[in-house]
Amino acid sequence: MDDSTLRFTSSLEVDAALGYYDVMGSLAHAKMLKKCNIIPKNDADSIISGLKKIAEEMESGAFEIDESLEDIHTCIEFRLTEIVGPAGGKLHTGRSRNDQVSTDFRMFLRDAVLEIMEKIERLRVGLIEVAEENSGTIMPGFTHMQHAQPVTLAHHLMAYVFKLGRDSERLIDSYNRINECPLGSAALAGTTYPIDRKMTAELLGFRKPTENSMDSVSDRDFVAELAFCSALLADHLSSLSEELVLWSSQEFGFIEMDDRYSTGSSIMPQKKNPDIAELIRGRSGSAIGALVTILTMLKGLPLTYNRDLQEDKGPVIDSLQSVADCVDMMYRMVMTMKVDKERMLEVMDKGQINATDLADYLVTRGVPFREAHGIVGAAVRYCISGGLKLEEVPLTELKKFSDKIEDDVYGTISIEQCVERRSSYGGTSPSSVAVQIEKARESVNDTMNFVTYESQTYEKCWTRLLG
Repeated sequence: MDDSTLRFTSSLEVDAALGYYDVMGSLAHAKMLKKCNIIPKNDADSIISGLKKIAEEMESGAFEIDESLEDIHTCIEFRLTEIVGPAGGKLHTGRSRNDQVSTDFRMFLRDAVLEIMEKIERLRVGLIEVAEENSGTIMPGFTHMQHAQPVTLAHHLMAYVFKLGRDSERLIDSYNRINECPLGSAALAGTTYPIDRKMTAELLGFRKPTENSMDSVSDRDFVAELAFCSALLADHLSSLSEELVLWSSQEFGFIEMDDRYSTGSSIMPQKKNPDIAELIRGRSGSAIGALVTILTMLKGLPLTYNRDLQEDKGPVIDSLQSVADCVDMMYRMVMTMKVDKERMLEVMDKGQINATDLADYLVTRGVPFREAHGIVGAAVRYCISGGLKLEEVPLTELKKFSDKIEDDVYGTISIEQCVERRSSYGGTSPSSVAVQIEKARESVNDTMNFVTYESQTYEKCWTRLLG
């Protein structure tokens, strides 16, 4: 192979991350070959011993990657042959590089998904804690970036808790489809050797073997699905970042970022820039780009394996690492930011934010909502021209807009009551938010139980394989 061809085709820079998983997959394969009497037991024992030595070298950092070889799988096979001699060449019996690589990558992605889910749930717990501290902190809710209705900061933050919860749910769904074992599918048609695919799947902690050998080596839909999950998670983080950037500005002044998670200006000494939030917002672009890369790579590939599939790893590995870092930094920002409750309440004076509540009040007095909408619109125009808030307009003036309005209206349209009375399921009242927090904590526990169980499963598998 010409040096330029080697450089162009080499995947070592990316697939080195799969090295340990490759050893585990090979251990399972070797034990299966031994049990099924496909290779001599003494050769299988030598291979298993050599693979365990390589695993020790990887854990200690002593394993050296030969950059003259094209991928990590070849590096491991060459090192095995150095250790055990010609018997090492029997390891590849009954498998192909195609099913080997797909198996390794699935094992890598299982761990990556569990790791990022753990970070997401930590962020969710952090947001819940800030929400609990601010169950009575009133702020404007926005539509079209205009003051819409009063809400609590707790309610606002819980919206992100549930968004992130769905991100974890999607990752679990994706994980379940990743967790099928292609090993033994060989190049595309299966193998003539009497292998036991269920055994290797169980040894590696997979839920089951994949069903069709051609499908097993040709598709990367599990990669595309995970790239989508990563991109949507990045979008949710970007949305929260945008709000933190706005809230920390002088115009809003709702929060102050901790000095550890903001930066100064190179020329303006008074500045505290929300750079971490801005970088999280910016890095959503690379996560979206990774998804587009994977989908484009897969488009139009004929069955079965094509070298294009080598390009599946870099984009999704980078995306997952970037988004995991973003989740971690978001947690640090949220847990250290200072909330200015007084400022949030102060800006409630703007925008006649209780206008909908006045309309609802009229509806309870028998006025059709569309008519009530017009009445309140006229009252709002009156307030704007007079520099008043709705709750400051004398009853005599309010009754000019509708004789249905009585003195009890002021209790209805106070900002505090506007929040308190929205006690519908999922609403912004403290009692409704308390229910949301309870539900969210239950989902966090469920997700973390899943992560713990699966992580312990793999630890047991690796212990058995190395034992």
